Amino acid sequence: MVFGALAVFAKLVHLQYVDGGEWRAIADSLTIQERIVEAARGNIYSNDGSLLATSVPEYELRFDAMAIPAEYDDVFNSKVDSLAFKLAGFFKDRSSRQYAALLRESRVRKRRYVLLKRAVSHQDLKIVKTFPLLSNFRENRKRFSTSLVAVRQNKRILPFTNLAARTIGYKTDEVRVGLEGAYGDYIEGKSGVQMMQRIAGGVWVPLNREVEVAPVDGSDIISTIDVHIQDMAQRALEKQLKISDADNGCVVLMEVQTGEVRAIANFTKDKDGEYREKYNYAIAQGADPGSTFKLASYMVALDDGYIDTSSVVDIGNGTYKVPAHTIRDSHAPKKSKVTVKEAFEESSNVAVTKLINTYYGEQPARFTSKLHSWGLNKPLGLQIPGEAHPIVKTPKSKSWSKLSLVQMSYGYELKLTPLQTLVLYNAVANNGKMVAPLFVKEIQHLGNTVQKFEARVINKQIVSKGTLSKIQGMLEGVMTEGTGKRLASPLYTSAGKTGTAQMADDSRGYGARRYQSSFAGYFPANNPKYSMIVVIRNPRNGYYGGSVAGPVFKELADMVYANDLTLQGGFAHRKVNLAGETMPLTLIGSKEASTRVYEALGYTRFNWNLLAQGTSDSTRAPFRERNIKEGVVPDVVGMGLADALFAMENAGFKAHINGKGKVVEQSLIPGTKLKIGTKVAIQLN
Repeated sequence: MVFGALAVFAKLVHLQYVDGGEWRAIADSLTIQERIVEAARGNIYSNDGSLLATSVPEYELRFDAMAIPAEYDDVFNSKVDSLAFKLAGFFKDRSSRQYAALLRESRVRKRRYVLLKRAVSHQDLKIVKTFPLLSNFRENRKRFSTSLVAVRQNKRILPFTNLAARTIGYKTDEVRVGLEGAYGDYIEGKSGVQMMQRIAGGVWVPLNREVEVAPVDGSDIISTIDVHIQDMAQRALEKQLKISDADNGCVVLMEVQTGEVRAIANFTKDKDGEYREKYNYAIAQGADPGSTFKLASYMVALDDGYIDTSSVVDIGNGTYKVPAHTIRDSHAPKKSKVTVKEAFEESSNVAVTKLINTYYGEQPARFTSKLHSWGLNKPLGLQIPGEAHPIVKTPKSKSWSKLSLVQMSYGYELKLTPLQTLVLYNAVANNGKMVAPLFVKEIQHLGNTVQKFEARVINKQIVSKGTLSKIQGMLEGVMTEGTGKRLASPLYTSAGKTGTAQMADDSRGYGARRYQSSFAGYFPANNPKYSMIVVIRNPRNGYYGGSVAGPVFKELADMVYANDLTLQGGFAHRKVNLAGETMPLTLIGSKEASTRVYEALGYTRFNWNLLAQGTSDSTRAPFRERNIKEGVVPDVVGMGLADALFAMENAGFKAHINGKGKVVEQSLIPGTKLKIGTKVAIQLN
């Protein structure tokens, strides 16, 4: 018996003094752990400084019922009902009686981490901190700590909702999309550490109110996207997709010299018939470009000196037979013999295949090597992930056949993304210098530059200056004499090429008669600033590039031209000196936009305080600011159509328009809170 007692005692001593450290460490690991504290992600900004993506703090609010020591029950009881009343009135999810019962029960059971509310904004947190018991306070000369435990979490939001959403992108453990994915390491910052302790009921609570290692917030990304141009691009593309009843489409607009992408929009028709951004076709979808690739074919032959713009080609009746195949033009030719320039302007398949087959049929490698020398066979090396690898065959390719050369000459048997095609057109606009598209201009941390990105040159000079001059004239001819004639503007010059290509079906080949319509070009043609490509796939109402994709090019180019004052030649000389004269009438709308217009016209001496009164006598213009809130019907009476649509759609309502002029009536009462998506009729007169 004595020996047994001694053995037990010896074991206890061994456990306490020999193995004690190890067992205490195991116990601590089960009750105390390090938890990661997420850093605030950096912001993504547009080219003009607007927020495209940002992180806002959200809080999970917990109640520490024992923050006030047990001996001060009277203090707790004197304030708990007031707290319950405040919480019920503020959150409106429980009655004050239910809140009071929860808080009192927590006190009785000595709970220190009772959930009050999830997903609380920072603004709401500041208000909640003023409630009884949830702020530090004094009572009977005794200072008491707050019973509130606020656990911060970060929520990612896009202030412009779906504007450039796919380009902004996202990042998960498995997938990286867009700017969020490509620059995630910069945006995420460095996480912090907080010690957490497990208490009764298996609940983990912070061991200390402050974190042990503070997180370091992420860096900001300054993108090249212009929110105004992006908005215009999305509107123009979506409208045309609906008109043509297409499966999907994309549009990209970038600055010629810098390669900075000002807008990129991609829409897919969803199951409910609505168009949404679900896939970045512009950078990820390689396909036969069709007739827009004729630009490359003519440039090769011109640069090699085989043809000139005045060279004559016999297209006969619009057919050209090659082994096992007949090439056909989409329309019967007006004449059998045309110049190279005329053939390009009318997009003759027969002309380009006949020319390329005549001069390169015995030496196809010379044709393909020229394309490779420009870099068309290599990815662009974009700043965002997902770029499809281009396919530009050579005679050494396994799939090369006797038809490959003639098929390639008018845009088949090769794969290019819309953006890869645009880069070629941009090089022509840029006098032969091929630059890679830019999506990010700068990375900043706490306002300081971390890294800057400049235009990256892919090819300094793709063809000779003489060839460029000729091909530029041919592209301008398309807009004045050819398939793009009805897309031309009387206000500015433009250059471009229509494209129509049959889309191959995996199971049925080209038998399904599905088409890809496209238009690529640049403007103003005499001093190019912007290049653009539009691609619309499987339209059901028409399929020619000029009539399906062309209208998007024209609408967006018109709007960009109208909004970019640097394109208004001699604009400064047309300014009107309005000082001391009657102020021109303006519709109700944006103060910022109105200011830009007045200043551009040379009128700078005006008083917005007077204008804000909403009067319209001989010296004042009707104006008042309108604050747009989601779910609240805005007052758009007195606005022009563009401002009215902007206000209604940003508030979440679907507008149906009648008439022309300014808004004189709206069917929904301003200030009313209604379900997002509610339809509103707007009458203009």
